[in-house]
Amino acid sequence: MTLPAGTRLGPYEIASPIGAGGMGEVYRAVDTTLGRQVAIKILPETFAHDAERLARFEREARTLAALNHPNIAQIYGLERSEVVVSGFSRTIPALVLELVEGPTLADRIAAGRIPVDETLAIARQIVDALEAAHEHGIVHRDLKPANIKVREDGTVKVLDFGLAKLAQAPGPGPQAPDFTASPTITSPAMTQLGVILGTAAYMSPEQARGKAVDKRADIWAFGCVLFEMLTGRRAFEGDDVSDTLAAVLRAEPDWSKVPPSIPRTLVRLAKRCLQKDRAKRLRDIADARLDVEEALTAPLEESRTAAASTRISFVRRLLPYAAVAVGSAAAAAYAVWMRQPAIEQPVVRVAISLPADQQFPAFNNRRVLALSPAGTHLTYVANSRLYLRALDQLEAVALRGTEAPSNAPDAGPRNPFFAPDGQSIGFWQGGQLKKVSVSGGAPITLCDAEIPWGAMWGADDTILYGQGEKGIWSVPSAGGVPTLIIPVEAGEQAYGPQALPGGDWVMFTLLPKGAASWNDAQIVAQSLKSSQRRVLIKGGRDAHYLTTGHLLYGLKGNLLVVPFDSARLDVAGGPVPLVEGIASAISTGALQFAVGEDGTLAYVSARAGINKGTPVWVSGEGRELAALSSNTLSNPLFPRLSPDGRRLALAIDGDLWVYDVEGRATDQADVSDHRPCSRMGA
Repeated sequence: MTLPAGTRLGPYEIASPIGAGGMGEVYRAVDTTLGRQVAIKILPETFAHDAERLARFEREARTLAALNHPNIAQIYGLERSEVVVSGFSRTIPALVLELVEGPTLADRIAAGRIPVDETLAIARQIVDALEAAHEHGIVHRDLKPANIKVREDGTVKVLDFGLAKLAQAPGPGPQAPDFTASPTITSPAMTQLGVILGTAAYMSPEQARGKAVDKRADIWAFGCVLFEMLTGRRAFEGDDVSDTLAAVLRAEPDWSKVPPSIPRTLVRLAKRCLQKDRAKRLRDIADARLDVEEALTAPLEESRTAAASTRISFVRRLLPYAAVAVGSAAAAAYAVWMRQPAIEQPVVRVAISLPADQQFPAFNNRRVLALSPAGTHLTYVANSRLYLRALDQLEAVALRGTEAPSNAPDAGPRNPFFAPDGQSIGFWQGGQLKKVSVSGGAPITLCDAEIPWGAMWGADDTILYGQGEKGIWSVPSAGGVPTLIIPVEAGEQAYGPQALPGGDWVMFTLLPKGAASWNDAQIVAQSLKSSQRRVLIKGGRDAHYLTTGHLLYGLKGNLLVVPFDSARLDVAGGPVPLVEGIASAISTGALQFAVGEDGTLAYVSARAGINKGTPVWVSGEGRELAALSSNTLSNPLFPRLSPDGRRLALAIDGDLWVYDVEGRATDQADVSDHRPCSRMGA
C-alpha cells in the first residue's frame, strides 16, 4: 500500500515516498506540531496483519528508544493511526524517525571505491554506532551499506534496526522469553519477495546456517562493509541468494582487489572481521577502533619517517616507463611505484630510451603523459600523435586517428588523461576535446575548447578542465555543451582541476594576479555550492589528490608530498620531497608527471627534459664554437644577451636566470663575431 501525499498519521503529514524494502516503507513527512521534517516508516502491505512482523516492528521502536547516539538515527515515537486508502480503512502502526539527508553508503560505493581517508572516517563512526548498540545488548543483524547514510557534513548514521536482536542478560533467575532468538530464516512469504532476513552478502556464516547469532555477526558485517569501501566490490558475490550464501560459507574475499596503497592495519582489520570461525573473529567491535585510529595516523607517521631518513616509505617498486627525448633522440625514463610494504626498501630508479623514431613535442607547455587509474597503461604524446603502452608489454602502439594532419604537423594531440575505468583516453587536439578507446576506433569529439590547462575525468563521468584566464569548465564525458563552473578574476589563471571526494569541492592551481611565475601559484579548493575558496598550499602547482590521504604537488621542478585530510580540507604537517628535477612548463602550471590510483608514479626528468638544451656560441657562419655548460642550465627558454655581450638571460622553470658568459667562447676569433643561440631538443 502506498500512502499518497497529504495523508495524515496523527500530527504527521506524508509528503513523498523515500524508499521501500522487505523491512518497511519509508516516507518523508512533516511534523505539523513542531514544524520539522521526519521520516515515517510503516510495514509493507504483505506483513500488515502478520503478528510476528508487528512484534518485530514494535521491538524496533523499543530498541531505537534505548539508543541515544549521534551515529544512530533517532526515533521520535510510535504512532498508530486510522487512515483511509483506496476506500479501505486500516490502522497503521508507524515509526516516527529522524530524517537523515544524504546518500546511503551503497550509493557512494556504486560510484567507485571510497578514498582511504573517507573510508577511515566512515568506519570509525560505524564502529562507534555498533559499540553503543552492543553496550545495550543490541545486535543489529542487518548492517550493510544500504542501511548506512553519510550526511553532507560527513556524519554517519546507522539506520534500520528492524532485525535487531536483544541479547539476554547472563546469570541465574527467570528471564523474559526472547522471541528473536530463533534462527534467521526465510519464510515462504519472504521467499516469494526474494527477501532474506539479513541481506545475504553481509550475513555471517552462522546466520547463513540458521544458527543463533551474537554481536560477532555485526563484526562480520562490518568487515564486509569495510572491504566494499576499500575495493568498490562486495566481499561475497553470487548470481542469486543461494550462490551468495554459498560464497559466504565456503569462499574467501579476493584480497588481491585491495589496492596496495591501503594501510596494512586496515587490511588486517578486515581480515580479522571476516574469519568464518567466529571463535577466531574479532571479539569486540571496540577493538576495531584501535586499528582504525592507527590507520588514521599512518600517513602522517610515514611522512615523518621519510623526512628523517630521506626515504619515502610508500615509494617503492619501479615500473619500466615514462619517457623524455633529448637532442638527437637520446631518451631517459623513470617511474616509481608507491605502496606500503612490510619492509623498508630504498627508492629505485631506472632509465630507458624512447624508440629512435619517436620524440616528444618541443616546447610543450601541456602535459604529455598520463597513467591509467589501475597503473597498467601509459599514454604519451610523441611524433604528433598518441601512443599507448601496456606496462606488461615491451612496445607502445600508436592510437589511430590521433595523428596531426599532414599539412599541420604541429597540430598534434595534447594533455592526455584517462577515464576512471581506464578504457578511454581524453585529449585536446585542434581546438576540441576528444576521447578515444584504448582498444582502437576513431576519436569522438566532445566539445569545442581552447587548449585545456589540465583536464581530469571524474568518477561521475564529468570532465573538468582549466582554461587559464577563463576559469574551470566541465563537460559530460559523452559530449555536450561545456559549462563554466569556477570563474576567476581578471589577471588570475586556473590550471589542473580535480574533484575532491564528496563532489562539492574542486582543487586546482591558481596563479594570482601579479604573480611573477607559476612557482608563486597557490593550490586552492573551491566549493561548487557556496563558491567559497580555500587556499591549501601557498607556493605550489599541479596538485594531485591521492586516495592514501596525500597531496602530490610541484614547486620549482620538484615533486613534494604532504598528508591531506580531504574532509576537513586540511594539510597536516610539512611537505616531504619525493622526486627532484621534473620537467615543467613555463606558461602553464603543468609538471610532466602522472600518478595512478594504485600508487604508480611516472614522470619526465628535467635532466633529460622535453625542452632540454644547452646554450652555445656559434660563429657568424653558423659554426658551433663552444657550449656554455652548467648544472643550472636545465630547460632554458627565451635566451637574451646583454648589450655588452657578457651576460645571458634565460627563463628556467619559470624563473629568470642571468648567466655570466664572459670569456666562455673558446674560438680564437673575436667575440664580436659570435652570437648566442640555444640548441634545443627536437
